Amino acid sequence: MKTPLILVTNDDGVYSPGLRALHEAVSSLGTAVIVAPDRDNSAVSHALTMNRPLRVTQLAEQTYSVDGTPTDCVTIAINKILPRKPDLLVSGINPGANLGDDISYSGTVSAAIEGTMYDIPSLAFSLASQPPYDFEVTAAVAWKLASMALSMHLPPSSLLNINMPPLSAGEIQGIRFTRQGRRLYRDAIQETFDPWGRKHYWIGGGTVHWYGGEDTDEQAVRNGFISVTPIQLDLTNHEGLAYLERQWKM
Repeated sequence: MKTPLILVTNDDGVYSPGLRALHEAVSSLGTAVIVAPDRDNSAVSHALTMNRPLRVTQLAEQTYSVDGTPTDCVTIAINKILPRKPDLLVSGINPGANLGDDISYSGTVSAAIEGTMYDIPSLAFSLASQPPYDFEVTAAVAWKLASMALSMHLPPSSLLNINMPPLSAGEIQGIRFTRQGRRLYRDAIQETFDPWGRKHYWIGGGTVHWYGGEDTDEQAVRNGFISVTPIQLDLTNHEGLAYLERQWKM
């Protein structure tokens, strides 16, 4: 039986402590190769660099950086760096949650989406905490879920988005399989002025309002559970499709 090949990536950059913790955790499961951005690429979503060439730098054995996005890293790793298609992709560990609508912006999750598009079982890990971050418990959970993903199938055309509560191992209430919640930021755009009086806008902060129900990812983490959400590639609203077919008769 061949040794599993595991691609390890993230959106926070190749020097991120969370990436190193994840790589160390899964290295016992097979050959773990890091291919990650050379700098922070948070909130770049599923961006693919097409307006310039990309440079790959080998930093150490089984460690490479790419001067591009997480999606760039995954597609270059699969097609140019790795000796064969990996058996598993793990992305993270993100310092901060990727819950609800954050999934749409997350480079961490988008790296896993890209892996899923190549039909590779893919997991995205995030720690819903504040600095200073302790990745030890999340790394242990990552090892467990990665080993399960290698031995069992994921749902078809789906990745798993995993969010950890900021708790010790003994305080965690367990694992919940959840659906994606919704959130709305209020007062998230701040007006600022430069020294010449010109107005600028800064996106970030604000007050978060969550909604969606008790079975959502956000509620699970809030209640002390590990949230595991299957995210599918098919973005079609099938109920909406049926509604249009019934009601929007042309």
